[in-house]
Amino acid sequence: MLRLCLLVWLAAISAMAAERPNIVLILSDDMGYSDLGCYGGEIATPHLDALAQGGLRFTQFYNATRCCPTRASLLTGLYPHQAGMGFMVRKVDHPGYAGDLSPQAVTLAEVLRSAGYRTAMAGKWHVALSHHPKDGIGNWPVQRGFDRFYGTLRGFGSFYDPDTLCRQNTFISPENDPEYRPERYYYTDAITDNAIQFLREGSGRREPFFLYVAYTAAHWPLQAWESDIARYRGKYDAGYDAIRRARVQRLKELGLLHADWQPAPTIGRWEEVADKAWEARCMEVYAAMIECMDRGIGRMVDQLRRDGRLDNTLILYLQDNGACAERQGRTAVVDPKGKKAKALPPLRPMAPEELQTKATPPMQTRDGRIVRSGPGVMPGPANTYVGYGEAWANVANTPFREYKHWAHEGGIATPLIAHWPAGIGGGKGGGKPAGRLVHEPSHLIDLMATCVELSGATYPSEFGGRKIKPMEGRSLKPLFVSSEATLSPSPRLLFWEHESNRAVRAGRWKLVAMEDRPWELYDMVADRTEMHDLAARHPDKVRELAAAWDAWAQRADVLPLGTWKPVYRTPGK
Repeated sequence: MLRLCLLVWLAAISAMAAERPNIVLILSDDMGYSDLGCYGGEIATPHLDALAQGGLRFTQFYNATRCCPTRASLLTGLYPHQAGMGFMVRKVDHPGYAGDLSPQAVTLAEVLRSAGYRTAMAGKWHVALSHHPKDGIGNWPVQRGFDRFYGTLRGFGSFYDPDTLCRQNTFISPENDPEYRPERYYYTDAITDNAIQFLREGSGRREPFFLYVAYTAAHWPLQAWESDIARYRGKYDAGYDAIRRARVQRLKELGLLHADWQPAPTIGRWEEVADKAWEARCMEVYAAMIECMDRGIGRMVDQLRRDGRLDNTLILYLQDNGACAERQGRTAVVDPKGKKAKALPPLRPMAPEELQTKATPPMQTRDGRIVRSGPGVMPGPANTYVGYGEAWANVANTPFREYKHWAHEGGIATPLIAHWPAGIGGGKGGGKPAGRLVHEPSHLIDLMATCVELSGATYPSEFGGRKIKPMEGRSLKPLFVSSEATLSPSPRLLFWEHESNRAVRAGRWKLVAMEDRPWELYDMVADRTEMHDLAARHPDKVRELAAAWDAWAQRADVLPLGTWKPVYRTPGK
């Protein structure tokens, strides 16, 4: 009898394991809303396009304006401030801005591992204040639920020699990693290769897995293999406005831009650009970085297909913020110490065990070349450190206003692609979705609730002896199953704050403001591109939504307005 009960129990466990989906969560860095082919872009992303065609594309999914806040919210199902990450990994004397994942927050990996999932991460962490073991490793990935970790603790650095590169809890360089020594090293490829290694190791195992893949592409510095860049040579010679016009047309054809929405105006006049070759090269490298990432995603999908696990794997792809208008590497031509780079001799090569310790930018390449930046320094190689600037960021964010940092659509609207053959439906006649668009407003906070429901996990009220804050989001599963579903019978409230840039979304209405400026009000049904401020016409709606934002800010540990000094002012404003 006991043996029979044991067999029944084991069969039930096996059945549950077989039914629960594997989950692959892919996050890219500093990309614009219309960069992907399936969202209107000219960049070659055939593998993401295929996932979108076989799954869902969300048109109104939102991130949290910037690297750290987005990652904290994605991992915890909380608003960034509730997870301790209202700003960046810099300590502010306020619980909402501690710069470190809150002990009252539990991560996706911790929740899913408790439910029997194998867990792994490859890529950018960027939610821990400590970047050195002597300062504590309690908020590093392995300590926050990941069985395996290969990646970086900081948020940016050379793609050829990443800063704070770790395997598990040990710092490594690309030249002294005992487990991974490719003929040539490039961080995007390394992230992909280590993710695939985890998939291979699990081939044939019955328990489900959670894999978090956090690429640094396409964050500056603009660095890519010359063979990838070559495919875009001449692609951007027509300039900003021509590329934007083509994107606007494709967005309309794809049903992502309504005919009566006015795209945000073009920033920059191509005919006035003095060094067009340099400007075009910046975008060529950016596109090459994205194509390389897409190729890696295709390799992961191929591995899942070979293993027979693709059908029951939920793949989610999204972006951490809008395109980046920061001026990194676009001022005077200098070396990292501010001297004229041409006057400096090469430095000695670095030994394999030496680590890069300076992220912005590193002093030298591993073979001793000085790292250079500034106008005219053609990006791509390891000894360059350049960003692409506001004009190209405006192109990347077509059709929206503003950028990373801000709570206008250009800062917070992200593609979300969901692919899960065994679980996504809602197509015509109840069939497969065939590229269905989902227009329901939704947010990073919904990912925890989604994973909890699909995995059969329990979201804890206590974890590791710590009291845990309730998750904020709602499961996206109804949207996976039916094209008629909504997440709320009444307009749902979603909130943002970063560097005093703030917003609240309530159904068709969005209230948004920059820094210390007045609230603006937009009708997101008639004017998703936020070109017509209705605040003066609807003062009662402004007061209503502002009061809702104030109440949220108080409960979510947001600093009172007026106490925060904005770090980034709007470019040119």
